[in-house]
Amino acid sequence: MTENLLIAADSDRDADMLYAVGMFVPDPFIYLKLKGRCHVVMSDLEIDRARKQAPHCKILSLSRCAAQLRREGQKKITTARIIQFVLHQQRINRVTVPHSFPLGLAEELRALKIKVKCRPGAFFPERARKTAEEVKKISAALMMAEVGLAEGIQALKSAKVGRNRRLIYRNNPLTSEKLRAIIDTAIVQAGGRANQTIVAGGEQGCDPHEVGHGILRAKEPIIIDVFPRSQKTGYFGDITRTVVKGRAGEAIRKLYDTVERGQEIGFNAMRQGASTRDIHVQVQEFFVSEGYKTGQHNGRMQGFFHGTGHGVGMEIHEAPRIGPSSKDKLRAGHVVTVEPGLYYPGLGGVRLEDMALVTSNGPRNLTKFEKVLEI
Repeated sequence: MTENLLIAADSDRDADMLYAVGMFVPDPFIYLKLKGRCHVVMSDLEIDRARKQAPHCKILSLSRCAAQLRREGQKKITTARIIQFVLHQQRINRVTVPHSFPLGLAEELRALKIKVKCRPGAFFPERARKTAEEVKKISAALMMAEVGLAEGIQALKSAKVGRNRRLIYRNNPLTSEKLRAIIDTAIVQAGGRANQTIVAGGEQGCDPHEVGHGILRAKEPIIIDVFPRSQKTGYFGDITRTVVKGRAGEAIRKLYDTVERGQEIGFNAMRQGASTRDIHVQVQEFFVSEGYKTGQHNGRMQGFFHGTGHGVGMEIHEAPRIGPSSKDKLRAGHVVTVEPGLYYPGLGGVRLEDMALVTSNGPRNLTKFEKVLEI
């Protein structure tokens, strides 16, 4: 029996809703897939736009539904009442909702004798395998990331080295904040929306999600991780490069070379049917064989202590996951990052990230940007 689906969310932030309707709406609204057909309940503010941008859906007027309920004697018009009204018109009294569905709304529906079942796992499992059109949209978002990264690298190349290895750009100190602004501005101009772009220099790079702050310095690694969202489509791109302004020390060059080879091992393993856990283990074991162990030292984690990659689409982190506890198998159409890293306090961090499209003939690298340590 085909399940009847319900989502109540905005599509600016809820990827399942955006996937279902294909248009950005900043405020929560109602999506129903009833007897195989998409229905959305829209406010007067959005209804004309919805008719143009979501032609695959039957567009219902929120105000008309509310007016009919008032004619029937309802005084308090709630979201739950509107949903019940639409369901009863179709003679339906049970729906399946995503894991993120609001608990309060679910309880209101149950009080109205609507059976609400939560779907475990992915609400739209098909989201994980991208169509050719979706791959184009991801590639376009990735290009926005590369445009931003190129601007950032150019600023680093143009920077002068001042006292105590402090970088100077256009007669002012070059900080993580300034370089992030340069990158993010280029992304906006390219049609993307940047959020929490990472520019982490030196010791800060040892915390993989540290966005970075303060003065950047020559001769120490700077991790730049850029993951913008296309303003037009809602798809993400993701890229990371590690660079050193000037000459890198021998220990950093060796660290970089090891991460680069580890990434190649991971990338070449991104094949249809491969276990994502096994891919991660391969990379981890290679690092150990090169003398780079993972564990706690002086109360801090060091080595390789995050996953090898993750799926990217309408969310920056989505299925499949590639890590030590992953249970996924790769399938043609998966678009995943390959981003191993090594982090050692006192030395710094190195991470490299490309995006792979899994095909029946092996992985295809969607990333074009070069890898160069010293700039």
